[in-house]
Amino acid sequence: MAYHSPTMQNQPAVRELPGSWPPEHTTWLNTGAPMPLLGLGTFRLQGRETVRLSLNAALENGYRLVDTAAVYGNEAAIGDALRELLPRCGLSRKDIFLTSKLSPKDHGEGSAEAACLHSLHELGCDYLDLYLIHWPGTQGHPQEDKGNRERRQLSWRALERLHEAGKLRAIGVSNYTVKHLQELLVSCRVPPAVLQVEFHPELAQSELLDFCRQKGIHLQAYSSLGTGQLVRRPEVVKIAEQQGRTPAQVLLRWALQQGVSVIPKSASPARVAENSQLWNWDLTQTEMEGLRALDCGKHYCWDPSGVA
Repeated sequence: MAYHSPTMQNQPAVRELPGSWPPEHTTWLNTGAPMPLLGLGTFRLQGRETVRLSLNAALENGYRLVDTAAVYGNEAAIGDALRELLPRCGLSRKDIFLTSKLSPKDHGEGSAEAACLHSLHELGCDYLDLYLIHWPGTQGHPQEDKGNRERRQLSWRALERLHEAGKLRAIGVSNYTVKHLQELLVSCRVPPAVLQVEFHPELAQSELLDFCRQKGIHLQAYSSLGTGQLVRRPEVVKIAEQQGRTPAQVLLRWALQQGVSVIPKSASPARVAENSQLWNWDLTQTEMEGLRALDCGKHYCWDPSGVA
């Protein structure tokens, strides 16, 4: 049966908010589960000591979401670090929202299920709070290959089964366009809870954000700093000076004020701490609009619009 409504019908009851999560730093997914608005991205975080130092800084500065992926090659290191650090911080598994993603090489019903279970094993967890299809296309196949649509539909069936079995508390997608989401919503039994995409002032994704709001899908931003390029833009630097904030904080706050969650990444513990200072201040409407005026549709990462 296809999904047609953003209501929470046939979804689990609303779960209790963990005590270490401030309500004002949290959003609620269409599954009834809470999700932190700030998380630690771990793309290109390599080496067990680097991972441990970054995670330690994150936990000490209030981060309660950790985002990884099979293709990042660091799931085992993250699992080991969390097992060491959580008790030190007075936290347990239920205090952490853990996300991983399906590699583009593992599309297909059987392959997707096996890949997800492998990620659980690498992380040393019984369940994931969120599991995403990382890319709408399949590695080794052309972007325009019409088989991409069928393969990602089969992957979604596997995620739905694992969600219903309790292995995945929520399921979602990454790098999907409106077209990809529309196709998924026609055929799915369980709607995506989250869409993770590149999102920053130069790629404001207005149509996609509006679509997600209409369908009850939470939008999560990656590459909020435009791979570091946007922190040097004069318009961003000027607002940062006016606010007494860093350019990175301004860019992250710009997303949060639109209800979009963020997952900044850094191997520097000091930068991880700095990126957590996003609360109890606001950008003015003029500043928000000034940043939005930078929108030019520029992708610093991957553009999925050509994936069939």
